Amino acid sequence: MADLKTKRTVVSVAGFLNAIGNDQVRSDSKAIAAMMEKATRARPRMWGSAIVGFGQRRLKYPNGREIDWMQIAFSPRKQNITLYVGGFQGKEALLERLGTHSCGKGCLYIKRLSDVHLPTLRKIIVASVRRASAS
Repeated sequence: MADLKTKRTVVSVAGFLNAIGNDQVRSDSKAIAAMMEKATRARPRMWGSAIVGFGQRRLKYPNGREIDWMQIAFSPRKQNITLYVGGFQGKEALLERLGTHSCGKGCLYIKRLSDVHLPTLRKIIVASVRRASAS
């Protein structure tokens, strides 16, 4: 079985966030980190080289394989900020009220926080954490 590439590391989250070159992305990333830390009550940890994760859970695949994984995470990428929120009941209704964004299977992509309704984003983060904690 292939070794998992995305693993928890000891790299400094503060150092990673402070090294973001774009002022807006750096500021937005710190705000997202604060929201996720509040929702999980867990300190941020780096997962791989560019993912800031919060909390921990045991993820079990249909084939029986189990791995340690984060409850919620985000990554400031070149194109956008990727939030790894997974699926949960009521997600579509919240996304309709969120503002400018796009989605992948378990990802939410935003350009900047000023494009979205922050109370709705907070609800998405909290709901995602609740779902991850229940699994």
